[in-house]
Amino acid sequence: MSGTVHCWGHQPAIAQTPHAPVWRDETPGQLAALHARFGTTLPFGNGRSYGDSCLAASDHVLHLARLDRFIATDWSRGIVRAEAGMQLATLITAALGHGWFVPVTPGTRFVTLGGALANDVHGKNHHRRGTFGRHVRAFGLLRSDDGTLECTPQTRPELFAASIGGLGLTGIVTWVELQLMPVRTGWLDTVTQRFGRIDDFFRLSAELDPLHEYTVAWIDCLARSARGVYFAGDHAEFGPDAPSPGRVWGVPATPPVSLMNRASLALFNQAYWRAHPAQPRRARSWYQPFFYPLDRIARWNRIYGRRGFQQFQCVLPDAAAEPALRELLGAIAAHGRGSFLAVLKRCGDLASPGLLSFPMAGHSLALDFPHDPALEALFERLDAIVHEAGGRLYPAKDAHMSGQHFRHAYPAWERLERLRDPALMSRFWQRVTT
Repeated sequence: MSGTVHCWGHQPAIAQTPHAPVWRDETPGQLAALHARFGTTLPFGNGRSYGDSCLAASDHVLHLARLDRFIATDWSRGIVRAEAGMQLATLITAALGHGWFVPVTPGTRFVTLGGALANDVHGKNHHRRGTFGRHVRAFGLLRSDDGTLECTPQTRPELFAASIGGLGLTGIVTWVELQLMPVRTGWLDTVTQRFGRIDDFFRLSAELDPLHEYTVAWIDCLARSARGVYFAGDHAEFGPDAPSPGRVWGVPATPPVSLMNRASLALFNQAYWRAHPAQPRRARSWYQPFFYPLDRIARWNRIYGRRGFQQFQCVLPDAAAEPALRELLGAIAAHGRGSFLAVLKRCGDLASPGLLSFPMAGHSLALDFPHDPALEALFERLDAIVHEAGGRLYPAKDAHMSGQHFRHAYPAWERLERLRDPALMSRFWQRVTT
């Protein structure tokens, strides 16, 4: 494979040289060659991690995108085993035809199975299903010092726990076996309602989250009241045939500066908020626009210009969530900043099997900011609020977290470090553990 690959936010803007096996049996030789030549490497999926957790310290990655085949399927029980480079989009398309769906999906269907496992991703139904790792039955792990292993919760419990949410550092995940969830169609019954104040969000969340499989809210962080729109959804019992694929718009090139500024954000936020109903509105939606609205714009990350962008995503424990959220939004407003993407959702109390999994019982807030040097002071303030509230930041989205905050929020990091494959090292891990 020629060319270079980057993280999704292009921040840090460090190019990675990909080394891509075409077949699984080529992977051990390529891992050994990279270890011998560059010291360390890192598995790389489809480049949807926002920051430096997907960047190898050596800047040479083992790119697994071509390993995207089914290995075994049992559609009667909804159990599939597929290569780690398969994207959720491919799996969902195949599974829906047999009455199954992925039990947990993040906000893009272009993440790979290996990436979903390594970051133990979560979705709009964390309060019902927990994280992706809870549905993993087994996976293949290639280690530079121990060869090819099959990991299950019973056979290799330590490596199983360390690899789920282990940021690709315990070995090369070569395949994943997943338990799917049954559905009748790809359609969802949805409820949409806007709210005018952050208090209203917490009221809606407490009232409606227990009733629905999926819940999430968008908030207007430029508005003083933090108004927003609450979305809920459940898999429909019936529906028409799948709609024709809509046109996919794309950003053809990276502009020199970000198209996201305070004026354009204010216009967008005003129009988006008013486009949604004040009273609950029920509708039926195909799964793609409900789960993956940004996937309709190819390479949407380019709108942030050559400097790229950074996402700030935190989770705040229940007891401190509301006051800490107000403080975070106040700090952002005081700094004169806004975010095109501002997502708030509730996380449940289902424990993840992973050592370093991000979610905890509470509320998660995600915000995207065009990158510039002034972000450093803002993030320092936001990080302090999260730290004081007992929350933590999401390594898969991070490009700035201090080592002190990481080690405090993820005390099991030392157990992962003891199980880390010596041939693997990321720029993120190097930044927060040394």
